[in-house]
Amino acid sequence: MRGGPTIKRLDDVPTEEMLRWEFADGHTASIWEKWIEMSPRYVAFWNRWDPGAFSPLHGHTGDHINLILKGSIRCGDVVFSCGGIGATPDDHTRQCAARALGVPLALHPQARELIVERMRDIAVEHGVAFEPEREDNVHRLNMGVFPQGAQIIPNPYNKIAGFSMGDVFFVPGFPVMAWPMIEWVLDERFAHLQRPPQRRERSVIVFGTMEATLTPLMQAIEAQFIGIKVFSLPSIDHPQWGRHIELGVKGDLALIDAAFEDLLTGLKRLEAALGPELVR
Repeated sequence: MRGGPTIKRLDDVPTEEMLRWEFADGHTASIWEKWIEMSPRYVAFWNRWDPGAFSPLHGHTGDHINLILKGSIRCGDVVFSCGGIGATPDDHTRQCAARALGVPLALHPQARELIVERMRDIAVEHGVAFEPEREDNVHRLNMGVFPQGAQIIPNPYNKIAGFSMGDVFFVPGFPVMAWPMIEWVLDERFAHLQRPPQRRERSVIVFGTMEATLTPLMQAIEAQFIGIKVFSLPSIDHPQWGRHIELGVKGDLALIDAAFEDLLTGLKRLEAALGPELVR
């Protein structure tokens, strides 16, 4: 096929670790990719996600974003797209979403109201008059230009909304904004897919104690409560608690509280200095 992709054996393409997540219990999860072929018109790649590697990133522009969005919409996938919905020249996602859907861009009336409200708030905070016709304020309205027919996603951080088209959801790239917006979507649209947590963690901050001193207590808790795991996370320079150990239990909801109470009793028997208790 003239001008098309070449044929390659997947085994001949090197595997690269593209992203890695590190979790509180010490384990990691990575996304592994093989970049088979790239051109201005298409990208061919293979990837594998470890359990917990839940956030594939597509940082490309133009045709690649259109391809990903069109495929997601056609397949009926639930997709969260983070970033690229601002009003600067390097923000392409709003335009690509409109092209993928075959609809024009338009200023969303509710998004416009929220942006104007935000601009009024900023003017009050700085003790100046609000000038809606000022050039930079007019430009800020572009953050409310979405594909026609979009629904807004509220932004509790600064009121600048995201948007959705079907089951594809577009939020800012800043985690402080994206996380609560995604949580809102999950609670409002997909509550039926959520299941109550079957496992929980309870822990306590312990000061002035070595892990070796705590090991017999940890072993005793695990022996007494089958299905409960005890964890110990030492820190030497925590910004809030300094040198300490976070000692806790995790596992079955039916056993977690009793196991944690026994852990606290054992720590008090060791005369350990205890700080805040944490629940996850």
